[in-house]
Amino acid sequence: MNVGVIGTGAVGDALANGFLKHGHTVVRGTRDPAKLAAWAKTAGGQASVGTMEGAVREAELVVLAVKGTAAEQVVHACAAGLAGKTVIDTTNPIADAPPEGGVLKFFTTLDDSLMERLQRAAPQAHFVKAFSCVGNTLMVDPKLPGGPPTMFICGDDAGAKAEARAVLDDFGWDVEDLGPAAAARAIEPLCILWCIPGFLRNDWVHAYKVLRPTK
Repeated sequence: MNVGVIGTGAVGDALANGFLKHGHTVVRGTRDPAKLAAWAKTAGGQASVGTMEGAVREAELVVLAVKGTAAEQVVHACAAGLAGKTVIDTTNPIADAPPEGGVLKFFTTLDDSLMERLQRAAPQAHFVKAFSCVGNTLMVDPKLPGGPPTMFICGDDAGAKAEARAVLDDFGWDVEDLGPAAAARAIEPLCILWCIPGFLRNDWVHAYKVLRPTK
């Protein structure tokens, strides 16, 4: 696929490189393409950099990998190009305030997730929450002693979730589909839980796994 990755941070780096590793073409979108000049020089011939709007327009699949505080503004700016496309939403609504006792603060409530806000901002796009409950070092091909970890996803469009599941299968994840977009109200706070060991003990290399009894 031709994948558009929006964002210049560590998550964007990890997922852009992961898609390239797995044989896709990647165009990274940013307000300031100069920020990604060094990445573009080393990423290979299947990689390019452009504006956010250009990356979205060219993409078959879009990955949103920006700060949560900027996500709505970015989606509004790109809404026309997102129409009809699957958008893998990696964002979390992390507030600018510092954590307390290792616990992050969110700018949303448990009655309205950031992904739901993004879906309302671009109603013709097909958002799927994914990659929001793990650190960037484990997002692609995680190798852990307990086997493939679980990635929680949700979204309102079945076809978009199937597309996201195919990516996650390829990237080495078990997938737990939690249903419609409202489930992001539960998935996004897993970021808070995931970060606590990191803030308290500098433990940033772990992931979640759903375990069920054998039948």
